[in-house]
Amino acid sequence: MRFTVTAGHGDKDPGAVAKSGETEARLMSELRDIVAGKLRSMGHEVKTDGAKWENWPLVRALGLIPQSDVAIELHTNAFISEKAGGVEVISLPAQKEMARNLARRIAHTLEIPVRGAGGWIDQSASARGRLAFVNAGGLIVETFFISNPMELSRYLDRKWLVASAIAETLAPPEWSA
Repeated sequence: MRFTVTAGHGDKDPGAVAKSGETEARLMSELRDIVAGKLRSMGHEVKTDGAKWENWPLVRALGLIPQSDVAIELHTNAFISEKAGGVEVISLPAQKEMARNLARRIAHTLEIPVRGAGGWIDQSASARGRLAFVNAGGLIVETFFISNPMELSRYLDRKWLVASAIAETLAPPEWSA
């Protein structure tokens, strides 16, 4: 299969920033690289929005989606309250089951709740409104809340397990080349 794996908040936009100074862009660029490596090791073709630690602007990343069977963009959520938590995946209704499966696997790995409708958020019901990545056919994975110290700590301890959960959900081992 052909995959696109991108990291949100490309170019010079750090995205959300934790109290500890960790940035969404850095964490998700690293996760993108790990997920892409896992998918490649399973025999799949993977395109990313830049080389290691590089993170292209969204407009360039969007051009990768039509070349893929599945495209995901990795993000972290953030909120003013440190207690907000969970994982959700935003997609079009046609990708609802894939979105739910991704959210459930990540939630299980991090021991955090799923948000939305079983982990899925229909972009039409999202406070974010219409999203270019979703409109182009991709899924936006809000992996955890960077503003929640417990979730951030679990993510940092388990990022390789999170990457495996994502890769194995996108491409179950029986699909490997």
